[in-house]
Amino acid sequence: MLTHRTTARTVGTLFIVAAVTAVIGLLAYAPVLDDPDYVLGATTHRTQVAAGALLELVCALSLIGIAVLMFPIVRRRSESAALGYAAFRLLESAVIVVGIISVLAIVTLNESVGADQSHLTASALLVAVHDWTFLFGPNFALAPSTFLMGWFLYRTRLVPRPIAVLGLVAAPLLFASAALVLFGVYDQVSVWGGLTALPVFAYEMSLAVWLLVKGFQPVATARLLDTPAPVTPVLVR
Repeated sequence: MLTHRTTARTVGTLFIVAAVTAVIGLLAYAPVLDDPDYVLGATTHRTQVAAGALLELVCALSLIGIAVLMFPIVRRRSESAALGYAAFRLLESAVIVVGIISVLAIVTLNESVGADQSHLTASALLVAVHDWTFLFGPNFALAPSTFLMGWFLYRTRLVPRPIAVLGLVAAPLLFASAALVLFGVYDQVSVWGGLTALPVFAYEMSLAVWLLVKGFQPVATARLLDTPAPVTPVLVR
């Protein structure tokens, strides 16, 4: 059975792994996403793109790991918040996997014999699918989970409240930015998109570092985690 200290360190590590693999994975996709004529080219960049897909898969699994480890802890405060956090993390991971599959499908088109205009059209469609998953996964789905975790951390004081407040502020900002991107006000990969994503990145990294170095606050841990878990009443007919 994991100790509270081990759980905190594992969650912190998974936050960092998810961030690093997401960034490197996206960079590895560059030959596919940045070249509109990729499927008509002679090179496939299969190894590079496959590495990016594997990294993004690690990112998705890391997010699931965070949800699994935090579920019993958040449940001590609110079962509905625990379910909501896990659900949005799983949704984010599922959307990321859809994006992975769309990119790998483009590689398959590139390797097809007799690539033509129809392949180019299909490739453009798959790139668009990936771009939309990049909006709906790490933005729309991430915002509610960030808010729920920020609320939980603020109420329980398992970490310093400034970290929790940063999450509570970053979540609605990220959701609003995603909505503006959805309506075409600005591009997701833009100055404004980067600025609005910066607070949630700062929140996750500050939370990760704190969990790795300090773990959960001892007093809050004793109050929340070292007491018997609430028992859900069962109605017997």
